[in-house]
Amino acid sequence: MRRDKPSNLNVPNALTVLRLFLIPAVCRLIHEDRMMPALGIFALASLTDVVDGYIARKYQLITDFGKLMDPLSDKLMVMAVMVSLGLKGIAPLAAIVILLIKDSLMLLGGLILYTKKDIVVYSRPVGKVAQFVTVMALILCFFHERFTAWGYPVHVWLLWTGVALSLVALFYYARLNFFPQFRPKDDQAE
Repeated sequence: MRRDKPSNLNVPNALTVLRLFLIPAVCRLIHEDRMMPALGIFALASLTDVVDGYIARKYQLITDFGKLMDPLSDKLMVMAVMVSLGLKGIAPLAAIVILLIKDSLMLLGGLILYTKKDIVVYSRPVGKVAQFVTVMALILCFFHERFTAWGYPVHVWLLWTGVALSLVALFYYARLNFFPQFRPKDDQAE
């Protein structure tokens, strides 16, 4: 018997939920200046994101829950770590505010599309690259003292690169989902 839709109770979705539960632990560790354990949990969470996507695609376990919650859990983890690092004076507050506004707009747009048109917006390569660069910048933020001592705040430069890529992704998703007249020809069928 063939199932059209996989169950929401699967390993990729469990890993997504695990990432949500790891958010408070990472924030608390950063708050307590226990940066290396916080980095370890953040890296573990980032790894589960890669693993859950691989498993979902390989074993055809892609669900609407996963399409919604996977990017949401990633965004919440990244924003929580970013805010925690910003409160410590490690990440620039302006970058945090820009990403919070951008992610709020993305969330609102995704909810509108889902409730009005039953469309689930899923990650595209431009969004994945932006997320990857931002995560790499946040990982480097855990070593900010070394970069500051060298006089090259690489972590800040990379974070701003992630912000710029995130804004490009925002405009891409908006054009693709809200302005079909500007949609690239190869995406017309979606």
